Amino acid sequence: MKLEDRLAEIAAGPQGPTVGAFFDLDGTLIDGYTAVTVYRDRIRKRDVGLLEFGQTLGLALDMRLRGADLDALAAFAVRALAGRQEEDLEEWGERLFRQEIAGLIYPGARRLVEAHKRAGHTLVMATSATWFQACPVARDLEFDEVLCTRHQVADGMLTGELDGGTLWGAGKARAVSSFADRAGVGLAESYAYSNGAEDVPFLAAVGHPVALNPDGDLPAAALVQDWPVLRLSPPGSRFGVGPLVRTSVALGALLGSVGLSVGVGVLSRSRSTAANLAGSLGPDLALALAGVRLNVVGESNLWARRPAVFMFNHQSSLDLGVLGSLIRRDVTAVVKKEARNDPRFTAIGALLDVAYVDRSAGRGRAALAPAVDKLRSGVSIAIAPEGTRSPTPRLGRFKKGGFHLAVEAGVPIVPIVIRNAGDLMWRDSLLVHPGTVDVAVLDPIETADWPGDEVDKLVDLVRTRFESTLADWPVDS
Repeated sequence: MKLEDRLAEIAAGPQGPTVGAFFDLDGTLIDGYTAVTVYRDRIRKRDVGLLEFGQTLGLALDMRLRGADLDALAAFAVRALAGRQEEDLEEWGERLFRQEIAGLIYPGARRLVEAHKRAGHTLVMATSATWFQACPVARDLEFDEVLCTRHQVADGMLTGELDGGTLWGAGKARAVSSFADRAGVGLAESYAYSNGAEDVPFLAAVGHPVALNPDGDLPAAALVQDWPVLRLSPPGSRFGVGPLVRTSVALGALLGSVGLSVGVGVLSRSRSTAANLAGSLGPDLALALAGVRLNVVGESNLWARRPAVFMFNHQSSLDLGVLGSLIRRDVTAVVKKEARNDPRFTAIGALLDVAYVDRSAGRGRAALAPAVDKLRSGVSIAIAPEGTRSPTPRLGRFKKGGFHLAVEAGVPIVPIVIRNAGDLMWRDSLLVHPGTVDVAVLDPIETADWPGDEVDKLVDLVRTRFESTLADWPVDS
């Protein structure tokens, strides 16, 4: 089965909250296992002794080689966390999600979840992972319910025992059936997704099972049961020799184009000529060599009103190449003044003639003066209102600096909505994977007459446009 076929079937099938969409987590929604991420983090922090490591390894091998169930390993792992504060585990789970697990979510799995959400289905994660492993993923994907293995807690502290059994094998199927009875969900019309043979009872409990990224014995079981098999492309955080070679070649070409542009600038005695050549030639060449294509909606808005403050949602280092290829010329960035003394940034800062601003307390509007001067001289500014790269496609909090800048200079804001750059190059990854990045350039938002004391309303307006575009992607007429 192809992903597009499954998405079409969901759209054409039964709608509404009485239909459930049940997803396993490890290996199904994410390309990997949250337990491995947790254990690896504990090893890095020297929180695992030799005895615990040996016992864990033995129990894992028992599962792998002799087909033992998860109960013994899960019980042992829970005992190892006895005495920890529940709040500490919640913070730990959120940190691991931001740093590692978010980058393992299959882009195709996001599309499946979104399709079920559009159909109004009740979204349920059903996993043997513990709540602090599962809940950050469920929150990001906006699941309605999480059925998972839970620690027993007393006075905010883990006792070292399980609160009920693990949701493994038949236990997960029972939990799903029990939830369906409570929530009024009809399993005969519902969907379920899993990658492991231990979930055959879980998949068999619904009318529309899918073996998603199946491993082990599940492909054979799916063949016997005549269940569809769907395999998703890996996320952009994964290492690969091909992406490594393409990224290296693209980076070399980018650096070479910068060198060529500087040479042209010296000969013409024009910094702006060098910057514009680097901004148009370098990104185009680098993206092409990396195998990245742009699918742009609303491209005419890039040129309708300049100078402008171009605002983009920031997921990936790939965003900078995308922006360079789109905006192309007469553009710079706002950078904190401390970067002026960073030797790694000095050359590119000089080439782009960036606006260095002092963000120290008490500077207020005066801090924006260098950037305002750039805009008034005819040079546009590109800025990410989130301030930093988001670990997922979900928007972060918007900061106000770029909005004050646009109002102060009286120039329009042009939102550039990037849908999936993080799928090709995750936030903390150094490698670019080939594919297509979808971009929507929205109509300019005029700020010349916007009251300076109502910037909060401008922030809300722009953020709403970003959110509505991501939720309902536009198509050029």
